[in-house]
Amino acid sequence: MGKITGFMEYERIEEGYKPVPERLKHYKEFVIGLDDAQAKIQGARCMDCGTPFCNNGCPVNNIIPDFNDLVFRQDWRNAFAVLDSTNNFPEFTGRICPAPCEAACVLNVNDDAVGIKSIEHAIIDRAWAEGWVTPRPPKHKTGKKVAVVGAGPAGMAAAQQLARAGHDVTLFEKNDRIGGLLRYGIPDFKMEKSHIDRRAAQMEAEGVTIRTGVMVGELPKDSKVTSWAREAISPAQLQQDFDAVLLTGGAEQSRDLPVPGRDLDGIHFAMEFLPQQNKVNAGDKLKGQLRADGKHVIVIGGGDTGSDCVGTSNRHGAASVVQFELMPQPPEEENRPLTWPYWPYKLRTSSSHEEGCEREFAIATKEFMGEKGKVTGLKTVQVEFKDGKFVEVPGTEKEYKADLVLLAMGFVSPVSTILEGFGVEKDARGNARATTEFAGGYATSVPKVFAAGDMRRGQSLVVWAIREGRQAARSVDEFLMGFSDLPR
Repeated sequence: MGKITGFMEYERIEEGYKPVPERLKHYKEFVIGLDDAQAKIQGARCMDCGTPFCNNGCPVNNIIPDFNDLVFRQDWRNAFAVLDSTNNFPEFTGRICPAPCEAACVLNVNDDAVGIKSIEHAIIDRAWAEGWVTPRPPKHKTGKKVAVVGAGPAGMAAAQQLARAGHDVTLFEKNDRIGGLLRYGIPDFKMEKSHIDRRAAQMEAEGVTIRTGVMVGELPKDSKVTSWAREAISPAQLQQDFDAVLLTGGAEQSRDLPVPGRDLDGIHFAMEFLPQQNKVNAGDKLKGQLRADGKHVIVIGGGDTGSDCVGTSNRHGAASVVQFELMPQPPEEENRPLTWPYWPYKLRTSSSHEEGCEREFAIATKEFMGEKGKVTGLKTVQVEFKDGKFVEVPGTEKEYKADLVLLAMGFVSPVSTILEGFGVEKDARGNARATTEFAGGYATSVPKVFAAGDMRRGQSLVVWAIREGRQAARSVDEFLMGFSDLPR
C-alpha cells in the first residue's frame, strides 16, 4: 500500500451532513462528501492486510484495496477504472449501501474501519464530473433478443451487461420511470433521481430499449403503484418474441399487520406513502397526496424503509414521529470478536432519526383505535423473546395517539401474478426458484426464463441486486451463445 503505517497514523473521517434545520426544508441530498485530501487520508488507512476480507464482504466483490491505494496516490482515473470493473452503478451504492465491506474490513477488528463507502462515493462523483463515465456500445451485435422485466437495480445492471455483450435488450418497467425502489422507495434526500436518469441515458446509448408504463402479466387490482402502468403485455408474448427473458422485479408484497382496527382510514403501507412524495418531487401532479403535515405519525418497522418514512414525515411537518421496532434495542457497540467479518448486530441511528424521532423497541401493536372510521391511536404492549417466540410483558400496555400509521415491516415476496403468468416454480417463500450455480445459473423451471434480484432471493440490498443482475446477465449470455466473456 502507499502508506504502510497509515492505519496507525490517521483516524477515520466520516462524511458530513448539512445542518438539520437547513435540510428539513427540502428533498435534496445533504451529505458533504470527502475532499481530495480527506479521501487520500482514508485511502492511506487501508492496511496491507494480506487477506482483504472487504472484497468478499462486498456482494459485487469490489477490488477495494486497489482503488483505496489509487486514491491515496491521487490516481483518480485508474481508481474509477477499478471500481467500474465490478460495479455498474457506484453512485447508487456510494450513497445508500450500508457498507458490509466496512464491517468486514480487517481494521474493524479492533479499530474504526476504513471509510470504503465514502471513498467509493468520491471516486464516482469525480468520474461523472470529469466526463469519464461514457457509453460503451458493443463492437458487434449477436442478433439475439433479450427481455428484462423490472427496471430496478438488478434489471438495470443485467440490461447494461447484456447490451454490452451485443444482444438487443428491451427493459420493461411497469412504472412511468425506471429505477424500481431507487426511484419510488428511496427518498430524494438520500439519492436524487438524476443519478438514475443519466444512467438510463447511458444505457440507451449502449443499445438498451427502455419501455416504461408496461405491465407484464395481469395488473394486481389491490396495488397502488402498478396502476401507473399504461399498457400490458402477456408473458406468452415475451416468450414468443424474445430468445431469453430475465425476471428482475422486486419483492413487492408488503408485510401486513392483521390486528383489530386494521381497516381504519389513515393506516397505509410505506410503499403507498414514499412513492407519492418522489413523484411530486419529480414534478408530477397528484390528487390527494398522502401527507403527514401536522399529524402524529407512528411508523411500525425499525428498518431502512421505516427510517425513510421518518425523514419524509419530518419534511412534511409532522407534529410528532414515533418509530416502533419489535426486536429489543441492540447494543451501541457490536461484539467484534464474535461478529467480525460478518454484519454486526448493533444500534444504527440514521440521519432521519437525528432529524427528530422517538424510537420504541421491543414493542408490539395489539389494536388500532379510531373514531368515525379514522385511526386516532393504537394500543401496544412490550414484548420479550422466550422459547422461540415473542411473549407479552404483563403490565406494559400503553396507548399512543396517531393520525397516520405507516407500515414498514419489510416485504414478503414478489407479486405472484407475474410468476404465475410465466408458470415459474416458486420456493417456500414465494420467490422464483432459481439456483445461482454458473452452469445454468439463475434459470427458472421454465425454458429460457431466468430470474434475479429480489424476485429470486427475497428483499435485499441494492448492492445484492446489482450483483445478481450482473451474474444473471452472464448466465443468459452463456445460454444464448454457448460461452460468455462477461465478468462473474
